Amino acid sequence: MSDAAPLFWRTVPRAAAPYAERADEADTRFDRTLLTAGAWLQRPLPRGILLARKVAALVEVEQAASDRLGSEAFAARVNELRAAFLKQGFTPELVARSFALIRTAADRTLGMRHFPVQLMGGHVMLQGMLAEMETGEGKTLTATLAAGTAALAGVPVHVITVNDYLAKRDGDGMRPLYEALGLTLGITAQEQPPEERRAAYAADITYCTNKDIGFDYLRDGLTLASTRSRGRLLLQKILGQGDRQGGLLLRGLHFAIVDEADSVLIDEARTPLVISGSDDAAGDAELYGAALEIARGLESGLDFIMNRKERQAHLTDRGRARIKDRSAALPPEWRSSRGREELAQQGLAALHLFDLDTHYLVRDGKVMIIDEYTGRVLPDRSWERGLQQLIEAKEGCDITGRRTTRARITYQRLFRRYLRLAGMTGTGAEVAPELEAVYGLKVVRIPTHRPVARKDLGVRAFVDRSQKWQDVADAVERMRASGRPVLVGTRSVGASEELALLLAARGLQHVVLNARQDAEEAAIVADAGEAGRVTVATNMAGRGTDIRPTDEVLQRGGLHVILTEFHESRRIDRQLFGRCARQGDAGSYEAIVSMDDDIFRKHVIFQVIAGFVARSHEKQRTKELRPLPAWAANFLRIAAQRAAEALQSHERRITMEADRRLDSALAFAGKSE
Repeated sequence: MSDAAPLFWRTVPRAAAPYAERADEADTRFDRTLLTAGAWLQRPLPRGILLARKVAALVEVEQAASDRLGSEAFAARVNELRAAFLKQGFTPELVARSFALIRTAADRTLGMRHFPVQLMGGHVMLQGMLAEMETGEGKTLTATLAAGTAALAGVPVHVITVNDYLAKRDGDGMRPLYEALGLTLGITAQEQPPEERRAAYAADITYCTNKDIGFDYLRDGLTLASTRSRGRLLLQKILGQGDRQGGLLLRGLHFAIVDEADSVLIDEARTPLVISGSDDAAGDAELYGAALEIARGLESGLDFIMNRKERQAHLTDRGRARIKDRSAALPPEWRSSRGREELAQQGLAALHLFDLDTHYLVRDGKVMIIDEYTGRVLPDRSWERGLQQLIEAKEGCDITGRRTTRARITYQRLFRRYLRLAGMTGTGAEVAPELEAVYGLKVVRIPTHRPVARKDLGVRAFVDRSQKWQDVADAVERMRASGRPVLVGTRSVGASEELALLLAARGLQHVVLNARQDAEEAAIVADAGEAGRVTVATNMAGRGTDIRPTDEVLQRGGLHVILTEFHESRRIDRQLFGRCARQGDAGSYEAIVSMDDDIFRKHVIFQVIAGFVARSHEKQRTKELRPLPAWAANFLRIAAQRAAEALQSHERRITMEADRRLDSALAFAGKSE
């Protein structure tokens, strides 16, 4: 159910239904193409930033009066503002007054004062847009402006981030500010009892994770489908009885502010959220063991063709015939051609497309998925269609039961159901058209508080992996000798440990941060700015935790960041580079890669070009390490990343369309009524 207001800053959204949400819009592929094209055409228009500048200027006018208020007068002014919002909505003048009060409260309770650019970012989010702010510009504090203002107007707010640690850290850190405004704060966490979770969502502002929101929304859907109707809920609300059975967790989807919005709305959107029930695992070990044995006996190129870009194995006619022959004496599960071929294809994927310490690790005898974008373990995730069990069999782990889907939803469909959606990130420009086409989110670039001072030292690309690691070790040694800290970013657990062995052989002290050390992440990253410190990290490097070099380190040039493998998304590369400096500090970054890195191997045409460049370069090589021409490395990177991003965008569209098609087969279709 949607508010009718064309602009969020003019009116306060109100939901008449007992469970607030927008209707699910079934747009077509043609609709999304038009919206994407429109987003590109409208990118130069500065409307959002111009209005934000206007409001920031109005805040400065209000600020002196706000700062002079005593505690009682401050509370009275806040109450006056609440009433004014209900009558007038989010006019620029009232928003400016609210921002001034929040700024005063932040100064008094946290010792922090919002910069003018943060005021602009807060207003962009309040309008229902995505604020792109550089690393270290203070997005956590900026979000309090939009969250606090909406909450003062009586709108329930969800501030959504990527993990429990950040939700608790940011929520507890901003709690004194919200309490000074008379607002209540709730924080969700894993393994939280339903009563505590329900109380967290009942607060004015709730800090939570995207997974908490998604799964709790699905649980509410199952409750609505099985125990009551929305009409009965509305009747209870009219009679003042509330939610008597206490089954629902959320109050609906009112206003969401998504931190690391590109990560949540784009990177996570390829995998749907699924609530499932476990089947009995008895007998599954033999089934999956047989599938792996058959898959091992198939020949690449003759029995199957491996598509690494799509992570799928495609059987040939010969392969289907061999599977049929080899499974003739096996149990009934193998009699269906469709069933046995899918088992074999998944077995091939488990053997050839999913690697230990890259896509997953084994901890306490369990297979745990590694998020390829952040390098973090995903303890609550499992692969579908038997892939999880096949990988468990491959690694000799206990086989978990197959899962039956009870409810599912994609992030695309979930976040489009909020009455108002906003976000913040350091890297949104590359996916701005998709964000607008899918979520209706315009990306607005916020200027930095101080001029950016970090230095780009360029790209060095080598023929093979061993040359790359030698050059990385040389660069680390040079920087460490000068007293500067170094952060080396890798794509996988295996790569981080491979480099660690080389650094140890050279006697270079270092700290490794990958999915095996995820519990110590914040402490390791916080110390990464100390003089001479060397930190080797997977893509989780710096997520949500500032690296603050000392004054001595800044005088020597600041933190130096080395990227050792380009990611399939340019945004992830930018996130790592952004860790080298914050708010105008000194710092530098460079990329040291090789032509046998994963991104080049996946895209065959670029691998062929890379091979040609490498052979030409080989003729001119001396005994010293010598990189390929920088222009060649940049050309190959741009081409490969664009191909990868196009493929991933296609996969996200397919996931959303498949989710819609499966709705009719589930107990909870998830549609507004």
